Amino acid sequence: MPAATPAIQSTDHRTARRQQRFAKLWRSMDQAVHEQVLPAKRAVLHDLPAHIVEIGPGRGSNFSLYPQGARVVGFEPNPYFDDDLGEAAREHGLELELRRDLLADRLPAASADVVVSTLVLCSVPDAPAMLDEIWRVLKPGGRLLFIEHVAAPQHGLRRAYQRLVRRPWRWLGDGCDTCARTAEQLEASRFELSDTELRPLGSNLDPTNLTMWG
Repeated sequence: MPAATPAIQSTDHRTARRQQRFAKLWRSMDQAVHEQVLPAKRAVLHDLPAHIVEIGPGRGSNFSLYPQGARVVGFEPNPYFDDDLGEAAREHGLELELRRDLLADRLPAASADVVVSTLVLCSVPDAPAMLDEIWRVLKPGGRLLFIEHVAAPQHGLRRAYQRLVRRPWRWLGDGCDTCARTAEQLEASRFELSDTELRPLGSNLDPTNLTMWG
């Protein structure tokens, strides 16, 4: 059974309003985004163990790809997704434990077989620190499975478009940065990248459609 829903505690009213606004928006977009990146999810979210750590699970769109009966520790900073996550865990027969912040609410070192990150690092204020923390909690030989949108190459029309919409997109998307340097940060991390792919998924009208996974 999923863990009991934690009480909603935000640092201030502005944060709470931002989180609530994004949760409402994401409920209208989640299924469409899930279907857009489903080819990447099918490529990386397979042969999963019975214990999974997921960063930013949102509404639990990945839960349908997890083994039934798996234990999922979900680090979701937005408390307005708690009820959605509990419902998704029950629907797919998962045991869910919710936590708020991997950098603050730390897991023991070398305790996880797999960490999943799907469209999350774009909104993390310090992605390199997050990657270091993921490295710390993974067991030797453990895997980070990621699907992340990335910035287009410099000096192209695509990058110009990403810069144009960057500010309003971040406001709507609770910090999602269309120009996030996620690919560079992953390549500079201690992880050995393998089976990676980089290509657009979805409409070219979406500034976040250039997707990297592995």
